[in-house]
Parts: sequence; structure tokens; C-alpha cells
Amino acid sequence: MADAHDDPRLFLVDPDLRGVLPLDGLHIPRSLRKTVRRDVFEIRVNTAFTRVMELCAEAAPDRPNTWINSPILNLYSMLHRMGHAHSVEAWCEGQMAGGLYGVSLQGAFFGESMFSRETDASKVALVNLVARLKRGGFVLLDTQFVTAHLQTFGVEEIAREDFHIRLRAAMQVEATFPAEPVSGHEALQLITQTS
Repeated sequence: MADAHDDPRLFLVDPDLRGVLPLDGLHIPRSLRKTVRRDVFEIRVNTAFTRVMELCAEAAPDRPNTWINSPILNLYSMLHRMGHAHSVEAWCEGQMAGGLYGVSLQGAFFGESMFSRETDASKVALVNLVARLKRGGFVLLDTQFVTAHLQTFGVEEIAREDFHIRLRAAMQVEATFPAEPVSGHEALQLITQTS
């Protein structure tokens, strides 16, 4: 993490309280379920990874500065080329409308950032991500922090020690990040199945 976009320094974050999204029991609001089911957005995986990061790093009215700096962009792009970092992108009429990126390690996925240029685009990408993680055998989705946006999905805030226990368990799991297409209907089916 960086303090600002133009700050070249990096530091690791291990907060006292950690956000995790449940892969079983993810809450999807009714209106969002309809959007997902209708396949309003074309979901692509890993087709514009660096661009997703750049869009996540853009300033917004509610966030004039970002923690994504050039060293982070370069390091995560390298992780992507190595097959460890992934993007889920929501496209509409040939334009990227929203998306997210993160890092996969064994049975854990570390969500880093997301952006949206159209209503529900990042939310649909998140639903698709959870479906992929379930399909691939993942057991942990780390969000680092709890935000109002993630609270609508049922994010849990757990103590650092509990997170480390879950993380150790996830490191014992062999999982694969699936790149094949997942329709909205299929995503909802995968999410409602319990492990």
C-alpha cells in the first residue's frame, strides 16, 4: 500500500480488524440479482488487468487520492504476468464499465480494489468473482477493510488473530482461478450452493 498516488514508498497493512467476504452465504440484494441474471454486462477475466488497476487508481469526488502508486502498478502487473494476480471486468458496448483486481495464493484471494463507471458494474464483477472462487476451490476472500459498499454483501469484520487462522487454513488448500466464462445465472447458482 502507499499513502498517495505520487508517494513512491510502499508498506504492508495488517489491520487489527480485517474484512472478509463469505464465499458461502454472500448476500446479493434482490435488484442486483436481477441485473446479474440478465447478463447486462459482459464479464471478462484478465483481458485488461493493468487498465483495471489504472481505473481503480483514478481520483473520484469522494476519494481525491488513492493508495495505488507506480511501484504498486508495476509489482501487481508483474504478479499478473506470473499468473498470481487477476482482474474481473464488466464490459458494456465495448467499454469497460467496472471491475476489480486481486491476488490469488493457494486457497485465498486478496481483493485489492474495484471501480465502477456504470451502476452496478463493480457489484456484478464482485458477484462473478465469488462464483469463480467457489468454482476454483477457494476458501477465503480477503477485503482487508470493511466498507459501506461491502457491507451490502455481508462482509465480516474479524480480529487479526482470527484472520491469520483462516489464512493458514487457506494456505493448505489447492485452488485455481478459473478463467472460463461464467454466465449470470450460473454465477447465482454457484453462489447459492453451500460447500
